[in-house]
Amino acid sequence: MFVVQAIGQALQMAFFMFWEVLWPLALGFLISAVVQSMGSKKAVVRVLGKPDLRGITFATLAGAASSSCSYAATAVGRGLFRKGASFGNAIIFEFASTNLVFELGLVLLVLLGWQFVAAEFAGGLLMIAILAVIFKYTLRARMVEAARLQAERGLVGRMEGHGEMDMSITGGPFLGRLLSARAFTAISHYFYMDVASLWQDVLLGFLVAGALAAWVPNSFWRALFLTSSPALGQFWGPLIGPVISMLSFVCSVGNVPLAVVLWNGGISFGGVISFIFADLLIIPILNIYRKYYGGRMSLYLLVVSYLAMALAGLIVGALFQAFGLVPVHHQITVFQTRPAWNYTAFLNLAVLVVAAVLGWRFFNTGGPAMLRAMEASPDERMVMAKDPVCGMTVDPPTAAGASSYEGETYHFCSAGCKAAFDRHPDEFAGSAADAPHHEGHG
Repeated sequence: MFVVQAIGQALQMAFFMFWEVLWPLALGFLISAVVQSMGSKKAVVRVLGKPDLRGITFATLAGAASSSCSYAATAVGRGLFRKGASFGNAIIFEFASTNLVFELGLVLLVLLGWQFVAAEFAGGLLMIAILAVIFKYTLRARMVEAARLQAERGLVGRMEGHGEMDMSITGGPFLGRLLSARAFTAISHYFYMDVASLWQDVLLGFLVAGALAAWVPNSFWRALFLTSSPALGQFWGPLIGPVISMLSFVCSVGNVPLAVVLWNGGISFGGVISFIFADLLIIPILNIYRKYYGGRMSLYLLVVSYLAMALAGLIVGALFQAFGLVPVHHQITVFQTRPAWNYTAFLNLAVLVVAAVLGWRFFNTGGPAMLRAMEASPDERMVMAKDPVCGMTVDPPTAAGASSYEGETYHFCSAGCKAAFDRHPDEFAGSAADAPHHEGHG
């Protein structure tokens, strides 16, 4: 009976926290989907070839405008690297993608407060600057060349579709593109692609956070974080934070609930920030780095990333402490806040309605097939085709349509893409291998 009660308490705490952040999480996904629909990956690659200030800046901006899924970020990063981006810029893109995105900021704002949002974004930029300096002075050409040879092997990781697909809508006034039927479809696809990428990590994050909050006494956390020695704790927090993140197996937005538990337990302000930074150091991601770039580069990324995260956490924590911006009280009551008919409930219902509308569009424009293609094995990819209009990977036997032009057969993910191709086949013919911009869903 005790075990059942303990599990019930953990699940209750997890649900209470999820209810509080449902609307900011969904709103973040929506904003991210809009931004991804309006910007082209192909345009990004053209400016990421050199590890100079311009390339680093565009890598940071492009990352901030992309999906927050850590697995998707690593897949896109390798895709950029293979298409001509410098290795350092590809990695910087990944760190910006997982630390400077809308949904992360919104969830942090609701669960921990504006100070953590400010520190996350300021620290994220600082961490990227530190990484850029480390790459400049330690990343050798022979290491990059070995990583490129490994990357060209095309070993599969997770969410590979993110690295290949470009459904962006380019050309014409921004408002016209945003309100078009094509944008409606692209936004719905990006929205549910992010949901599919992140739901496991988000669910695991809430469950682990609920279990730790319910079962682990604060005395354990206080001892681990050296709260009896505040000065030492300020230094220790940013060092231990990434280690805890590595061992949690939770990445992306899913590690924010765990950050709440750690903050309740007494970790320093800088420790929370470095913990959140470290979602690209969890063991599954390191294994993907090994597949993508080889064991030596994987170890190099582990070391330099840890150093950048810990140093950024230390500096940001010290600066916020010096300016009196660190919240005084560690106790967060979200675990005990029961759902009620308040603004949170109404906003949650509103985003569920929006999600339902986007879901209707998603299911009626080839969305499920797109998700299946995202996780296809290398053998399955060999027999798949690429929609010449939107760049989506499609299975020819189940494609929404096919057209022939100048002796070549092209397959499509939806009737909208087929119609766009049939109207102007000369614009799209021969481009199926290039993952072109999205021009057809409607």
